[in-house]
Amino acid sequence: MPIAPSRTALIDHLVRTRIAGDVATPRENNLAHYRSLAMGDRLYWLGLELGNRWTDEQDVLAVMADRCGVNDDPAHRAGQDTIDPELTVAGLERMAAFLRKAAEGRQRVLFATGHPGGLLDVHRATAAALRAAGCEIVSVPSGLRADEGSVYQVADVAVYERGATLWHTHSPAPMAAILDGLAHLGLPRPDLVVADHGWAGCAAQRGIDAVGYADCNDPALFLAEAEGTLQVAVPLDDHVADPRFYEPMTAYLLEAAGLPLH
Repeated sequence: MPIAPSRTALIDHLVRTRIAGDVATPRENNLAHYRSLAMGDRLYWLGLELGNRWTDEQDVLAVMADRCGVNDDPAHRAGQDTIDPELTVAGLERMAAFLRKAAEGRQRVLFATGHPGGLLDVHRATAAALRAAGCEIVSVPSGLRADEGSVYQVADVAVYERGATLWHTHSPAPMAAILDGLAHLGLPRPDLVVADHGWAGCAAQRGIDAVGYADCNDPALFLAEAEGTLQVAVPLDDHVADPRFYEPMTAYLLEAAGLPLH
């Protein structure tokens, strides 16, 4: 883990590596996802219950412009789209406050990712830092199944496996399996969930404090943050060319939370 960069240096790094700034996700993909969410496609709700509150695609776009930094012009239908790196860093700082609170209270924290190819090590390093600070990292019950695959942990991070491969998944079912499994065993649920995709959405919908990462084509978590269901949604491209590009960001997050780097 590198030494934590300054805020200015981190913003420069985020733009240079396309974690933020001019990101790889095209505008047409973003708008297609906003439209699908507004039309009620549960795949894009990420485990949240949005009711009929977000049936206008333009309302979704307005939130995404405000909280993620995509282009706010409805007439911009194709080509380049953006994530505001200032919003990324602000999200990291909000997340850091929850990590600091967890460390101070020695809370029970669950980590999970639907993007193991990009964010697994971000979550692993954060879990290691909280464990070193005295938190209990929630252990996932054995033998859990969801979506015709398995749910277990790699380096303290819950993941979804199918066919001997860790899968990219937006589904809330793996997180539901964990929470139901803990309840079945009579174990307390987490005090805090740090996750992404449907893992974060499911936990937040069940009333657990949840913070997470979200891409510009995953609007549900930003809507949930706007409504107060999800505590923090950090905007970023969640699968850039090299997962090591996230290391300075992780170092900044941990330093802001007052946690040791591992």
